Amino acid sequence: MTQAASLHIPTDWRDFLALTKPRVMSLVIFTGICGLIAAPERIHPVLAFTAILCIAVGAGGAAALNQWWEADLDAGMRRTSARPLPAGRMNPDDARDFGVGLCAGSVLLMGLAIGWLAAVILAISIVYYAVVYTIWLKPRTPQNIVIGGGAGAFPPLIGWVAATGEITTMPVLLFAIIFFWTPPHFWALALFVKSEYAKVGIPMMPVVAGERSTRRQILAYAALLLPLSMAPWWIGGTGAVYGLSALALSLVFLGLAARVGLRVSYEGDTMKPEKQLFAWSIIYLFALFAALVADRLIVA
Repeated sequence: MTQAASLHIPTDWRDFLALTKPRVMSLVIFTGICGLIAAPERIHPVLAFTAILCIAVGAGGAAALNQWWEADLDAGMRRTSARPLPAGRMNPDDARDFGVGLCAGSVLLMGLAIGWLAAVILAISIVYYAVVYTIWLKPRTPQNIVIGGGAGAFPPLIGWVAATGEITTMPVLLFAIIFFWTPPHFWALALFVKSEYAKVGIPMMPVVAGERSTRRQILAYAALLLPLSMAPWWIGGTGAVYGLSALALSLVFLGLAARVGLRVSYEGDTMKPEKQLFAWSIIYLFALFAALVADRLIVA
């Protein structure tokens, strides 16, 4: 957490937007929408929009608090040094207050407009990311991504609960899919930026356990993800559109993870296997949840 002077710093609106991590938020919003649409119940479009807005605002607030706390660390890494706080474009107190306001407002609105079960889960997701992951796990253990993966897995669960008012097996499976997707997704990134994490003292898996162990674990999680991604079909929660899509997408994911795990590359590659896996992992999650929605709409 930065100790920069509390002088007033004029801040551009784009810096406030950057605090919310728009790229990450796009995936949060998308999976939240998918969870809401895939649910067996329908709610009024205005309420549906409100629920997704609350998920987005809460995620943005948690991201702002994450950047407020990690400003000094971000300043030491090339890929994050241009963020508003380490670049000196924003007063740290403004960033903190902005994050707290977004988080509190999103939970309150969710509770009043949608339901308090969804609001409680949203609050848990915010605390999980902004406190449990950012303050406790990330600087202390190489398992930070494994345990902290739950932070990004909440949106489809919240979307489902917003529509139905209850927690069932299906949204728990959607949560679990993202939970197990997170380690291979993030460790693939960590492999090719591990020197930056080492520089600022963050104990990411490649830094602490080494590349070999990290690669093996990426492959292991990808192997577990394949049957887990198909579980919604096996329990009858989806149809063949989702099931076959999940199989195809997960096989590609596993194949790329095998290249990383076995450290295989081919002549003429324009991107290292780690970067290919990282890029595909993002496409994978978008496509998997798009298939979930498509399956639901076809069945409906």
